[in-house]
Amino acid sequence: HNMSREFAELVKAVGDCKSKQEEDKIMLKEVATLRVRLSEKGAAARMKELCVRMMYCEMLGHPVDFGYIHAVNMTQHSSLVEKKVGYLAASLFLEEGSELLILLVNTLQRDLKSTNPWEVCAALSAVTRLIGPETIPAVVAQVRECCKHGSEHVRKKGVMALHRFLQKAPDTVPDYMEHFRRALCDRDPSVMSAALCVLHDLAKKHPPSYHNMIPSLVSIIKQVIENRLPREFDYHRTPAPWIQIRLLKLLALLGNANQKGSEEMYEVLKEVMKRSDVGSSIGFAVMYETVRTITRIYPHAQLLEEAAACTSRFITSDNHNLRYIGVDALSAIVTVNPKYAAEHQMIVVDCLEDGDETLRSKTLDLLYKMTTPGNVEMVVTRMMVYLTPQADEFQRRDLAHKVSSLAEKFAPSNAWFILTMNSVFERAGNLSDRDAAHNLMRLVAEGTGEDDRADLELRTYAVRSYCEMMAKSNLPDLLVQVGVWVLGEYGHLLQPQVSPDALQSMLCTLLERQNYQDPATRCFVVTAMTKVQSLCDGGVPERVMALIKRYARSLDFQVQQRCLDFLSVAKNPAYMRQVFPLDASCEDISVD
Repeated sequence: HNMSREFAELVKAVGDCKSKQEEDKIMLKEVATLRVRLSEKGAAARMKELCVRMMYCEMLGHPVDFGYIHAVNMTQHSSLVEKKVGYLAASLFLEEGSELLILLVNTLQRDLKSTNPWEVCAALSAVTRLIGPETIPAVVAQVRECCKHGSEHVRKKGVMALHRFLQKAPDTVPDYMEHFRRALCDRDPSVMSAALCVLHDLAKKHPPSYHNMIPSLVSIIKQVIENRLPREFDYHRTPAPWIQIRLLKLLALLGNANQKGSEEMYEVLKEVMKRSDVGSSIGFAVMYETVRTITRIYPHAQLLEEAAACTSRFITSDNHNLRYIGVDALSAIVTVNPKYAAEHQMIVVDCLEDGDETLRSKTLDLLYKMTTPGNVEMVVTRMMVYLTPQADEFQRRDLAHKVSSLAEKFAPSNAWFILTMNSVFERAGNLSDRDAAHNLMRLVAEGTGEDDRADLELRTYAVRSYCEMMAKSNLPDLLVQVGVWVLGEYGHLLQPQVSPDALQSMLCTLLERQNYQDPATRCFVVTAMTKVQSLCDGGVPERVMALIKRYARSLDFQVQQRCLDFLSVAKNPAYMRQVFPLDASCEDISVD
């Protein structure tokens, strides 16, 4: 039956509202109207519409708790339409712990035994929403019987209700596997599909318990791809694609680290991949899920080859969505066997030129997984292009971590590593990983430990690089900290081109900067100045002394302490050189 003009005008008025306040004013008036309408004589004849109007109020955030009892009463109506509206309203209004549920349980028990399958379906829909752990025992027996009902609609909803019970209170559903195994072999595909959802959830908790189901699942997916299911389950020439995808997810779960089970799947997965190639989006979805399944089960060389071939088709497509799933699928394949990376490297790099930001982000993830000692320079160069101040904070942090990790793992030379890490610190700023900065300083200090001459060349290269770099303004704190540490530790390697006094002047300039975000940065600078002062033959320069005395009164305790230490040791240059010997950062300290 059509709704009244009054309700139609209400919906139109709410749709025309320009503000939340205006909407609230209209809805409060409607709540007051409903309170009056429900108390009028003849309200029972219009109860269906009144329930719908109450649901509309609740959906817009205005409680109508005075009308909840009317929704419960409507579930007892003999008319199927009225009953369904009552159950729908009760499902929206009531929570699991509501006192009104007690009045509803008897109605649910009666309707679950009804000879009208649509009444049973309405009750089952309400059961999944309303019945909680305390009331499950009152209806679980009837729900289990519904799983054997003559109507496929009832059987499907019965399986879904049992699934919900298992999620809420597993102990209240005895012998549940019997019902789900029967539903898995049901003659109606919709019932079977409902059972697959339950089994997938159960298998995630403990896959080995369900390994014995692999032959049944393989048999079902064979029937699906051979078009043995009714035609109404086809979609764009693909037989029951959503059932196929659910089956593939379940097989991936059960085949993981299970060689015997995986061997039973190889043939059917090959066939699914072949038959899903129909040129439609849904066919590509099934093909993509098959590739993901192949990468998760026990590896099979030929299947991986064919999966990689499918993936290359996705990546070379002009469609953004297909390129995205191609990159994602190749990421999964590369995780199993990195050899496929080399074949698609240039195609993947081309994806970085795409205008789609999501695709670029996924491609950068894939390049990270594809990196080897042979291509690390190319990959890092491409990644650095996207490490810009314009990128969002999360992307910059993630890229800084990726580049740092690759540089530490695959650096072709120590000089390249230092240059790369400096670029990361400069571009990513304080979003860079502090561990990466520590690793860089440790490399400079320790070298390779195999060739003293090579280690000396590395330190000379590093100190010259930082001497040039520290002249720049607005350097990130982390880069300044690394730079001044190297200058303080190995500043003597700059002589005779750069004298200790010139180096002190540079450090004074760094100390005077006001744009530091981390208080520890000034501590690094003062410590470096203390070490460099031990190289000076004369006394402490006036500028240096003035700055140190100024910061000795700093409110920052750490900075103040280091300045006082400087003033203390500077009184005795010979003692200072003994305290700060050259190139001794890795020497053990012996305490008397």
